Amino acid sequence: MTRNMSALDRLLRFYAGLALIAFALPFWAPQTGWNWIGWFGLIPMLSAVVGACGIYKIVGISTVPGR
Repeated sequence: MTRNMSALDRLLRFYAGLALIAFALPFWAPQTGWNWIGWFGLIPMLSAVVGACGIYKIVGISTVPGR
């Protein structure tokens, strides 16, 4: 898969994923019954590590400079 995310995009996604995962952990956020949603933070973190976003590819967007 070709990279279609800039460094800033990757950094923001990684930290957003970390924030969501922190919400899922019981010692960071009070247990509300909705904390399982925080595990969806793995998706933006994985796309940040890989450097490619599937939705960007479908839509035809690239945030990489010069592409």
